[in-house]
Amino acid sequence: MLTDQQTQQYQEDGYVIPDFRLSPETVTNIKKHHQRFIEQYPEFIDYCPAVLAYDLGFLNYARQPEILDMVEQILGSNIALWNSSFFAKPAHQGKKTPWHQDGEYWPIRPLATCTVWMAIDPSTTDNGCLRVIPGSHKDQRLKGHTQNEDPNLSLPMELNASEFDETSAVDLVLESGQISLHDVYLAHGSEANISNQPRRGMTLRFMPTTSVYDRRILPPSSRPGRLSMTERSLFLMRGQDVSEQNDFLLRY
Repeated sequence: MLTDQQTQQYQEDGYVIPDFRLSPETVTNIKKHHQRFIEQYPEFIDYCPAVLAYDLGFLNYARQPEILDMVEQILGSNIALWNSSFFAKPAHQGKKTPWHQDGEYWPIRPLATCTVWMAIDPSTTDNGCLRVIPGSHKDQRLKGHTQNEDPNLSLPMELNASEFDETSAVDLVLESGQISLHDVYLAHGSEANISNQPRRGMTLRFMPTTSVYDRRILPPSSRPGRLSMTERSLFLMRGQDVSEQNDFLLRY
C-alpha cells in the first residue's frame, strides 16, 4: 500500500516510488519469460509496445494484489488493464525514448491512466533509467508534440521543447524489483543505454472504468495489425465497468 505521504507525492509530482518490491522469484520469472519471448519474436529485442498481444502469460504479473491495491488508491476501485509494454534496452544499443506524455498516444476518454513501471534490471543513469519532469501533469492537458521518425528513438512522437523545462528533470534510479507509478499527463523519457548492462523494464497500464477505451479514435502514431491501438484487449482487474461502454473482447 501507498502511505498518505506517497499518495500526496503522486498527486503533487505525478509519480511515486513505493516501498513495495517484486519478489526475487518474480523478477527471475519475468527475465526468463522475456528471454523466451524475444527468442520467439526477435523483432522486439529492444521494445515491444504490446506484449499481451503476443503472450497472455505476461498478464499474471499484473494480477499481484499488492500492485492492484496501490493502483486502486490512485484510480479507485474499478480498474481495467488495457496494455503492457516491455522496454528491454539491451546493453550498448537500447534506444532513447524522447520526452513525451503517454496520453498523446492513447484513445481513452476521459484520458486517465496510472502506469506501473517495473524494474527487472537495475535502472541507472548509465543504462537509461526513466526521467520525469515533476509536476508536469498538474494542468491535466496534452501539450504540443511533434512527429519524430528518428530510427534511434523508441517512440515517434516527441514533446516540444517549449512545453517543459528539462533542467528540472529527475532520474528515477531503481534497483531490480523496485517499481514506480506515474500519471498519464506526466512528461517523461529516457536516454539511450550506453552501458554494458541491459535495462529491462515492464509497464502495466491501468485505467479507471469510468473512462472508455474508444476504438474509434486512431492516434497519429498508431501501428498496424495486432500492435494497433484499436486491437488492444482490456482486462477487468477489479470492480466493474462503470461506464458500461468498454469492450472486454479478447482480440488475439
